[in-house]
Amino acid sequence: MTALIETCDLAKTYVMGDQRVRALRRASLSIARGDFAAVMGPSGSGKSTFMNLLGCLDTPSKGDYVLDGQSVAGLSPDQLAALRNRKIGFVFQSFNLLPRSTALANVCLPMVYAGAARAQREAKAKAALETVGLGDRMDHRPAQLSGGQQQRVAIARALVNDPALLLADEPTGALDSRTSLEIMALFQRLNRDSQTVVIVTHEPDVAAFASRVIRFRDGKVVDDRRQEPNDAAAELAALIAGARRHEDAA
Repeated sequence: MTALIETCDLAKTYVMGDQRVRALRRASLSIARGDFAAVMGPSGSGKSTFMNLLGCLDTPSKGDYVLDGQSVAGLSPDQLAALRNRKIGFVFQSFNLLPRSTALANVCLPMVYAGAARAQREAKAKAALETVGLGDRMDHRPAQLSGGQQQRVAIARALVNDPALLLADEPTGALDSRTSLEIMALFQRLNRDSQTVVIVTHEPDVAAFASRVIRFRDGKVVDDRRQEPNDAAAELAALIAGARRHEDAA
């Protein structure tokens, strides 16, 4: 597989008054197209800084980052915003949906910024909502949806511009165990369809569904290994079956 993400000696230093905080130190990584990677590490390890750099939400102090063949170094804020909109789909723990807008309107939003025509926006948004299993919830507002459904809307919004990279920050942090399995099963299904997925998480149970785990500590990559991922769909089916047996016994 060819590389989608390449970082070489990526570093980020924050200046806070008289103090200089080295949040990331010479991180060199390559993530292939179609990979499913989990980025882990304790608070202050550099994983969130790394995610912000991958997502072009921040710029490195040193080093180089190449996304889908394009070097990010030297891009203006407007160029970075355009690159984010074209190449990256974001999923966050807090969903970040517009509360007064329908699911369909929320999913349309990235295409509004991209200047797509209304008919094209709505057609692609409907297809994205079908992909995440919400074809019958398009006219619902966030308050009318469960937490898991809201996260599915957020994933549909992240997918609607056909991004090269799906970048998720603690995507199951606000969800219960069953709903978390549903979301991870969806990520695995998208990845099997060749979507590159990078998840930032502090939960080993979530990282277990990725095929690669990258660990940070003190701003450095301290471990990077492949693994046989757990099957989220199978675990979800077992959880549902167990709950039904418990209900029958009661």
